[in-house]
Amino acid sequence: MTSPLDLDERSSKPEDGPVLGKQTDAAASGPSRLVSALLRVGLLPVLLIAGVVIFASIEPRFLTPLNGTNIGRQLSFLLIITMAQMLVLVIAEIDMSVGSTIALTSVVSSTVMVKTGGDGAKPVLFGVLAGLAVGLAIGLINGVIVARFRVPSFIVTIGSGAVAFGLALILSSGSPITGLPKTFTTALGNSSIGTVPLSLVIALVVFGLLYLLLNWTTAGRYFYAVGGGENAARLVGVPVFRSKVLAFVLCSTLTSLAGILLTARVSSGEPNLGGQYVILSIAAAVLGGTSFFGGEGRLSMVAIGALFLVVLSNGMNLIRVSSYTQQVVLGVLLVSAVVIDRLRRRTTR
Repeated sequence: MTSPLDLDERSSKPEDGPVLGKQTDAAASGPSRLVSALLRVGLLPVLLIAGVVIFASIEPRFLTPLNGTNIGRQLSFLLIITMAQMLVLVIAEIDMSVGSTIALTSVVSSTVMVKTGGDGAKPVLFGVLAGLAVGLAIGLINGVIVARFRVPSFIVTIGSGAVAFGLALILSSGSPITGLPKTFTTALGNSSIGTVPLSLVIALVVFGLLYLLLNWTTAGRYFYAVGGGENAARLVGVPVFRSKVLAFVLCSTLTSLAGILLTARVSSGEPNLGGQYVILSIAAAVLGGTSFFGGEGRLSMVAIGALFLVVLSNGMNLIRVSSYTQQVVLGVLLVSAVVIDRLRRRTTR
């Protein structure tokens, strides 16, 4: 795959002809080079800064410490799920079951905690482990079906998501599960380290671990190789089956972690929790430069994509933009991100 650096080096090489012709060509190519650079780097950081400035100028509460804590807490949930979604997008797949995974995780972990009883560490530990096991199982099923039978992940994960959501409704009878241990809701749902929510600290730890995985391990390099071309990767000895299964398992397990944190935040097991995170995680990842076509994606940009969506949602809520209008904005952003992704791929070939 050609890197942006290679492209810049080639485009900067002198061409034959008179000096005046070179200057004219350089001047003419200036705008196109600028467009190419913007497509590679992206406008997201600029849009993020612009959004902060606009919302801060309209609504004074936007830059208050309390609102900063709220943004940090909301970011923690979306960041974990978006990083999880990125792992699957990098291998040229997609996970449409993240919302249902959150719902089933919430119901199962809450049920285990309530059934275990008490307010100590034991029910919390059992509940958390049960919730993570849900994600691991869903990811394993998704990964094996996609990798072994080569069924499109879009179809597989929609189906597994429907099953997970149905199980969540059956186990909860369609109602919230209350009576969770205060140890759980206080520690994971409301506690902070200074002014930084504990959930955000957990998200940053996950970020660090995934950064090491993707940049310093063979497994991480395999993810990008599979996404860049499955057949070519197989020919050079990349374990495609194992890489795909691992990506789906990590995706669903991390999604379950976010589901546990969300459950602690709302203080109940919710069968309807997490539905909006399907489109949010995809939008944040693609806005952050992760390609729908696989083989490309940076955690740092994905984090900026998640932060941008959280800031946008928070700001629109503060200035009282209706939820319907917010859905329109999100849809436009997602479509725009896909178009930009397509254009970016053309400029880097």
